[in-house]
Amino acid sequence: MSLDAHLVRLHLQSPDPAALAAFYTRCYDMQQRTVGNTHVCEAPQRAVHMSPGQANQLHYALWACNTLEAWERLCANTAALPRQDLSGFADLPADAVGVRDPQGLCLVFVPPQDHPVPAPSNNGLPAATNQHFAVRTQHIETLVAFYTEQLGFIVSDRVQDDSGRLTACFLRTEHLHHCLALFGAPVNCFDHQSFETPSWNDLKDWADHMGRLRTEIVWGVGRHGPGNDVFFMVRDPDGNLAEISSEIEICAPDRPMGVWPHEERTLNVWGKAIMRS
Repeated sequence: MSLDAHLVRLHLQSPDPAALAAFYTRCYDMQQRTVGNTHVCEAPQRAVHMSPGQANQLHYALWACNTLEAWERLCANTAALPRQDLSGFADLPADAVGVRDPQGLCLVFVPPQDHPVPAPSNNGLPAATNQHFAVRTQHIETLVAFYTEQLGFIVSDRVQDDSGRLTACFLRTEHLHHCLALFGAPVNCFDHQSFETPSWNDLKDWADHMGRLRTEIVWGVGRHGPGNDVFFMVRDPDGNLAEISSEIEICAPDRPMGVWPHEERTLNVWGKAIMRS
């Protein structure tokens, strides 16, 4: 049974969180406020926080369970894991639960609840929702085991080289193809986050928005193999990739796990790809 939760936001670390916040405010059409030393960027259905720290690292990722049954199951499944002190984290409810994965990433979960919705901007851009993120890891098999066995994530697709070695894995928590991607790599770090917009035409409008801002698209427009979504990516001031994607695969509960070859066309069936390993 899946975790049955959705990604609410990420909290990035940065040596210059003000510059990072200015980028996401401008490029991803968000409003900005500060809570202590945390810069909060938010818009309807999307948000990203940032605070001082090492570049290319996540402070935490926040999920909300979709039902009370899912929340109770999550609490039971993680009862034996050490709980993290969340008292210094901005804008978290008192009943939030925090654990760490084997790589040290803090994962925060909250029960179903109404979140304050910021007013939309007047820029007329399409909707874009926090949908997934990815990390690079030297311990991909260990992470896959943790997320599936401890938290209830489901593997949608695996990417393997000719020897059968796992090089990437896409995991879901509900019906959308993945909310977390793991890439085998020489380093452990944050890779990218993605905001999902409803349609191909909406993705084009976001690409035009980046063009007006002279923000370079560094990868795409392309189409991923796993997930089948169309996408483009830009880089934020810390070098993190930030994605707009659209039309990601909707998975039935009994969808069989897929296996893809380790090659560029798996990550972009239209051509060139950013390879992590």
